[in-house]
Amino acid sequence: MKLTKSDVTLNEQDALQDMLESEKQLMSLYTTALFEGSTKSMRKNFSTNLMGVAENQYTIFTQMSTRGYYKPQPANKNLIDTANQTYKKQKTALKAK
Repeated sequence: MKLTKSDVTLNEQDALQDMLESEKQLMSLYTTALFEGSTKSMRKNFSTNLMGVAENQYTIFTQMSTRGYYKPQPANKNLIDTANQTYKKQKTALKAK
């Protein structure tokens, strides 16, 4: 089976989604590296890179939102209330220890 260019070319939305996921993954990796960094200069370098990746991620997110490709759903009030109750219980439990 021979693939054509249209078979292997991402459309704009898919390309932006791929870029967004890549930036999120890089943020995760730089965060872990920052936690594990053993020298001040290494940690500073990871921190600088992390902030750069965060800016890239936000730029891609903004472009996707502008084009209508990324539409975050508003949080359901019941989900927010449930999360607040859960974390309040955990906070109380931690203070008791």
